[in-house]
Amino acid sequence: MNLNTYQQEAQRTDRVPLRQQNGNVGSDLVVPLLGLAGETGELLSEYKKHLRDGDSHLLFRERVSEELGDLLWYVANVAAKFDLKLSDVAQANLKKTRDRWGSQDTGALAFDAGFEEHERLPRRFEVELSEVVVKGRTKIRMRVNGKKIGDDLTDNADDPDGYRFHDVFHLGYVAVLGWSPVIRKLLRRKRKSDPQVDEVQDGGRAQVLDEGVAALVFDYAKEHRWLEGVTDLDYKLLRTVKGVTSLLEVRERSLGEWQRAILVGFDVWRQVLSAGGGKILVDQDAKSLTFVGPLKSARRKPAHKL
Repeated sequence: MNLNTYQQEAQRTDRVPLRQQNGNVGSDLVVPLLGLAGETGELLSEYKKHLRDGDSHLLFRERVSEELGDLLWYVANVAAKFDLKLSDVAQANLKKTRDRWGSQDTGALAFDAGFEEHERLPRRFEVELSEVVVKGRTKIRMRVNGKKIGDDLTDNADDPDGYRFHDVFHLGYVAVLGWSPVIRKLLRRKRKSDPQVDEVQDGGRAQVLDEGVAALVFDYAKEHRWLEGVTDLDYKLLRTVKGVTSLLEVRERSLGEWQRAILVGFDVWRQVLSAGGGKILVDQDAKSLTFVGPLKSARRKPAHKL
């Protein structure tokens, strides 16, 4: 049966039809909302009986079907009271779940595919992160092809937490998403041949958002054991990341790709932090970020306790 047809037919049996149009929630909305909660409880009760009685609960499948039908009726009723079509709700949900759990590859071309080589992020390159002492302070220095890029970094915190190695996260975005205005600037690969792209996609605002995402996720990871052993990130976190970057080209990447970029970034970050530096391989073609190994000059003991 067509979902919209079902919704229309279900409304014929509504005992508490919508009466208010001024935004106030009355019994006409509370009843179906409570109905959803109640029928969910009934479904759980049937499953409890199944766990208790096993195969002797002969009508288990029929009861499950009945309770799911009641839930569907209340879902359709609530949707109608909010002037939503059930088919639109279903389509939006499928889009959301595909974005979250579907293919890990959007199949899109590289964002800089149409530009000259000097304005494209390298498809494959190796990065070295090493600890250096500058005026008595230990900092992290990044080199690409032996050339220093960017400023030397510290944790910028009273309590050292390893944020000095946070460029690893941006490298993860490059590897998996093909995106990082921060790394693009550091490598001097801004797309200046197109002033609009240079300003909007590679400019200051985009770089701030890139840094903002790294800081946001870092704070989340700090509360979740630095994501060690984590395979799935909180949906709200991913949705926030997608929201703050929605005006940029990276909006084309899925929640699944963002999740992978974040997780591989932290996987390599933990290894780099433990080694006190090291070599990292960025490979856009393989969509991988790999810790190659510590630098010969890197100290052996862990730089920070995870």
